[in-house]
This record gives sequence, structure tokens and C-alpha cells, in this order.
Amino acid sequence: MSIRTTSSREKVLQILEQLQQEISAQELYLELRNQQKSIGLATVYRVLKSLKLEGLIQERLSPIGESFYSLITPSHLHHLNCLSCGRVVSLEDCPLSETISQWSDAQQFKIFYHTIEFFGLCSVCQAEQQ
Repeated sequence: MSIRTTSSREKVLQILEQLQQEISAQELYLELRNQQKSIGLATVYRVLKSLKLEGLIQERLSPIGESFYSLITPSHLHHLNCLSCGRVVSLEDCPLSETISQWSDAQQFKIFYHTIEFFGLCSVCQAEQQ
């Protein structure tokens, strides 16, 4: 498969590399505008979809339904999500890395990335409920 390099792709990838953290499509669009990089919001969404399908970026869906995008890195993150206040805690360790690698090999399936999301209540919201 031939991957076409476009100025829009380069602009989006450049921002993601600069930030080194996840960002929503809307925030990415605003950042591009702040840097005087002309690109429409619809194009941002198209580029993000293309980059995701190529395995260059990952998408994480927040508990409120908003998508966040970031470069795929060897040290992926997992999250604890509070359903009450929306607080998100990133977890550095992946308890399933070895198992996922075995599954991938057994199924002859190329995995670009994976996510693990836990949903519940943070300690502050638990205390407020009591």
C-alpha cells in the first residue's frame, strides 16, 4: 500500500510530534490555526482517520464520547476514568502486553496499539457519595 504524503498530513503529524500527548481533533485544529497552518476541520478529521488506519496514531475515546489522538509510542498508556467528575489517571504499566503479543502471533494479526480503559469513581467522588 502506497502512503501519500500531503501537506495536511505533515502539518498534523508535526503538531502531534511537538505535543507528545493526546489531543482532540478540535484542539488540534485550533493549534494548527494558532501556528498559521491553514487546514480545515473536515480535513483534520480525514487526516486523523487516515493516520489511524495506517497505524501511525491511536485514538482514545473518553467517557464522555470525545476522541483523543496521539502518536503510537512503545510506552502506551492505559487509563482510570472517573464517571462522576471526569478525572482521568494514566497508568504506565500494561498487565497484558505479553498475552497480547502471544494472541497476535497465534492469530497472525498485526496489532498497531491497544487500549485498556477502566471506569469507576475516584477517591474524591467516593467520599462525596458517603
